[in-house]
Amino acid sequence: MSELFTGAPVAKAIRASLEERIALLKQRGREPCLAILRCGEDPGALSYERAAIRGCELAGIQTRCIALPWTADTEELLHEVDRANGDSAIHGILVLRPLPRQIDTQRVFRRLRNDKDVDGITVPSLAGVFVGRDWGFAPCTAEACVAMLDHYGVPLSGSRVVILGRSLIVGRPLSMLLCARDATVTLCHSRTPDPAFLSRQADILISAVGKAGMVDEGFVHSGQIVLDVGVNEGIDGNICGDVAFDRVSPLVRAISPVPRGVGTVTTAILARHVVSAAENLF
Repeated sequence: MSELFTGAPVAKAIRASLEERIALLKQRGREPCLAILRCGEDPGALSYERAAIRGCELAGIQTRCIALPWTADTEELLHEVDRANGDSAIHGILVLRPLPRQIDTQRVFRRLRNDKDVDGITVPSLAGVFVGRDWGFAPCTAEACVAMLDHYGVPLSGSRVVILGRSLIVGRPLSMLLCARDATVTLCHSRTPDPAFLSRQADILISAVGKAGMVDEGFVHSGQIVLDVGVNEGIDGNICGDVAFDRVSPLVRAISPVPRGVGTVTTAILARHVVSAAENLF
């Protein structure tokens, strides 16, 4: 049976590393605070909101939740973004997705202050990831994957990595973070011929496509590390990943589960970004 890369010990270590920094901030009169902006009651957004609140609570970070109806328009959401941008007691802003179709997502992202963008959705933040400069924060899930591999001692320099999925939330920024660590990265997407063949060549396989059970025995080999970033609803109604866990786990060296895997680390990374944002304002 493969080694299980669970997220709890990784998240615990990240939060422990924040204790002294948060204590120093509070001594200087600054209470780290995250504002969470949400439209509607999307189950995935609500789940992430609860996890973010819990992760911040465990780290000693305050949260403020601003919930708008699903019928909200762009101007209403921009008004809340402006309020959070201008509030000196708020150090990080998380805009939960999906947003309603009637909202101009790019206008919202452009309005967000880059120094409060703790989930890496603004252009300067993403540009910083792609050119290797400290212009903001990387998307939390992408950074969580790297933190997971580091925690479990997986060497990145010289490793062959295949990432399934090219979103700006995970795939593309993660490819840049791994390249910066001297990994050789192949980024697969819906138009990639035979992604299973490419995946079998990888030392590390990371799936972030959002398709339940897509990664099966044909994608893996013994000795491989598999990180499952997918969050899907299975046919039984339970949360599952992109990887057919029961079929793949006996065949690989190590694998992360869903739930209890990368998602657990993502909220710890979010907390770390809020602390850094609070520090940067001095």
